[in-house]
Amino acid sequence: MKITKICCIGAGYVGGPTMAMIAYKCPHITVDVVDINEARIAAWNSDQLPVYEPGLDDVVRASRGKNLFFSTEVREKIREADMVFVSVGTPTKTYGAGAGRAADLCYVESAARLIAEEAQGPTIVVEKSTIPVRTAEALSTILNTNSLSGKFQVLSNPEFLAEGTAITDMENPDRILIGGEQTEEGLAAIESLVEVYANWIPREKILITNTWSSELSKLVANAFLAQRISSINSISALCEKTGANIDEVARAIGYDSRIGPKFLKSSVGFGGSCFQKDILNLVYLCEHFGLPEVAAYWEQVIRMNDWQKSRFSQNIVQTLFNTVSGKKIGVLGFAFKKDTNDTRESAAIYVVRDLLMENAKVAIYDPKVPIASMIKDLTNAGVPVATLEKNLEYCQSAVSSLDRAHALVVLTEWDEFSDLNFEQIYQNMHKPAFAFDGRNILPQEIMKTMGFEVYSIGHGQK
Repeated sequence: MKITKICCIGAGYVGGPTMAMIAYKCPHITVDVVDINEARIAAWNSDQLPVYEPGLDDVVRASRGKNLFFSTEVREKIREADMVFVSVGTPTKTYGAGAGRAADLCYVESAARLIAEEAQGPTIVVEKSTIPVRTAEALSTILNTNSLSGKFQVLSNPEFLAEGTAITDMENPDRILIGGEQTEEGLAAIESLVEVYANWIPREKILITNTWSSELSKLVANAFLAQRISSINSISALCEKTGANIDEVARAIGYDSRIGPKFLKSSVGFGGSCFQKDILNLVYLCEHFGLPEVAAYWEQVIRMNDWQKSRFSQNIVQTLFNTVSGKKIGVLGFAFKKDTNDTRESAAIYVVRDLLMENAKVAIYDPKVPIASMIKDLTNAGVPVATLEKNLEYCQSAVSSLDRAHALVVLTEWDEFSDLNFEQIYQNMHKPAFAFDGRNILPQEIMKTMGFEVYSIGHGQK
């Protein structure tokens, strides 16, 4: 099937940027991104996109209104499409069986039932959301038993984008993974999607598997990356006790070609929409299939990450003479990583929560995250509204967040945080002036000569 019209259900962090790139690279294909969230669609049609990603503005502007459209006309656009991408949320369940581990597929199922009602003739349905293994089987059943005129092939096409570099990742990906039924009809559907990506991606980078391998590969890829972060963070604690330098250790082991240097940067902990959610999903799958030892192995990756965040906040309290009550703590960064406004599972949420619950006065600056997102995240993390109103301050600059502060805390590695006027900041802080570097980006030795007491992940204190 030659694809001329694509519909994507879901205009979030995956659907919006991915479809914008497809439209940009495939001007002969009409791409409609649909969502029931009117405010989100309005933002995609405005000058202030709902997703911050370097380079995304240019890609959207190049195609929007030409062959890229954002709307709430979900049913109409499904009817018109040859291929429908499902990019809706799959959060971790908070209720019932599998709560706290299993993926909540209610939005995926709703999308499938909507496609079944509206699709006309042969339609290729592409899983872009992160979903458990064998979900495609359930989707296929829903589609084929609820449609009067549609005929469907379900493909798995997981995204492997890194927020902050998503546009460059999509322009030159390590690989594109497509899974489908190994039948004549399934292979034909796979080839239709291959032809879309082949407009700019070499075919040797497009990997073909069966559906189940593709679905599982997404979970496993994120689990392995998160495992490396938890592994290096576990060693960072040992470095602090022994006087070793975690950066030197990471550099030394990264030279081993069997290990490599990537994802060996110690920090206050990983965050984002995928790592924790996908590992918990993997844990649930292992438990479901009677593999408790495997489940326990992967669950430890999450436990180590939680411990790293808790250890960091505890160190702040202990260093500030075992109390931060009434003290101003200047926090730099709230996004889970630089170059994104995404705060999902950000380490900052939990460190700031711990400080607020210790009655600290927390002044936060992040160049891209609005105060509304911070308040929502902290409220969901259990911080009472009264505490937020009393002790949380949202600042317009890094310098203002640190004025008369007792401590400086870096929680996101924004480039600007390593190049501040630390001499001025030191003069305006209470003494002793403490700095806690949760991302190891500060000019620590220079700051120490100014008089700062600097504490960083994986560095023994002299």
